[in-house]
Amino acid sequence: MPLRVAVQMDPLESIGIAGDSTFAIMLKAQQLGHELFHYLAQDLSYQDGQVSALVRPVRVDRVEGHHFSAGEPRRLDLARAVDVVLMRQDPPFDVAYITATYLLERITAATLVVNDPRSVRDAPEKLFVLDFARFMPPTLITRSITELRDFHQRHREIVLKPLHGNAGAAVFRIGRDGMNLTTLAELFGQVWPEPYIAQAFLPSVSEGDKRIILVDGEVAGGINRRPGKGEIRSNLAAGGSAEPTELTDREHEICAALGPELKRRGLLFVGIDVIGGMLTEINVTSPTGIVALDRFDGSDTPGLIWAAIDRRLAERDGR
Repeated sequence: MPLRVAVQMDPLESIGIAGDSTFAIMLKAQQLGHELFHYLAQDLSYQDGQVSALVRPVRVDRVEGHHFSAGEPRRLDLARAVDVVLMRQDPPFDVAYITATYLLERITAATLVVNDPRSVRDAPEKLFVLDFARFMPPTLITRSITELRDFHQRHREIVLKPLHGNAGAAVFRIGRDGMNLTTLAELFGQVWPEPYIAQAFLPSVSEGDKRIILVDGEVAGGINRRPGKGEIRSNLAAGGSAEPTELTDREHEICAALGPELKRRGLLFVGIDVIGGMLTEINVTSPTGIVALDRFDGSDTPGLIWAAIDRRLAERDGR
């Protein structure tokens, strides 16, 4: 059944279509006959009980530099004129992002929002993962330099990063000598009001950081992301390179533990990060990696996502 799909994401003009997961999902939607609309989070409005967005109807094409065409802007009631909203804008996970989840939560009785906005709000990447601490490396969340120094003394080499960062931004390795530890902690405290996160450094990151994709709680596959030369960050946006991989027994165990909870929360498209058998993040805002996964495995992850959406719609409608 053709669907009317509103995609809340960053400007289409700025995306790199070669590896962009949202673009791949939109291409698949178009192949399935769905009608696409694009809008920015800032285009959301509420008035007299109605949540609407100023959208543009769009068509997408895998042609670099000419990858989309857009019609005239129009305002759509997201609860009445749309079947599905894809919430796919990138973080920062700030008050503006959280406000968008509150607005979209008001339409979920009528419109399927993927991922569920309440669950996205309640499951920031580096905090939701704490529910599965048994799979994690030693972790500290704090604003206390004293606690951070003690954590470094115990683990000798650590990684320091913002609690709500993304794409590998502002991730620092602190070596055994502790050089710049205090300076970085002071800087983090000045730039961000929330605590920062420190984790024991995992030397196996040199062999790669696995991004594993789960669709409605089921494993779709994974890729291994290797850091660039002189880097600890393996994020593709930070210069990492992707390669095919197989999941280990430990990684299957992690996914089996996460899957039912992801499904229960309405988190249909999730990417988890695993380094050396240790779970480091659960990405629910705008996970990436499906283009590389499908290239290596010959799979169709966007097709799996739309099949999961169809199942959710059928369950809701009693079909």
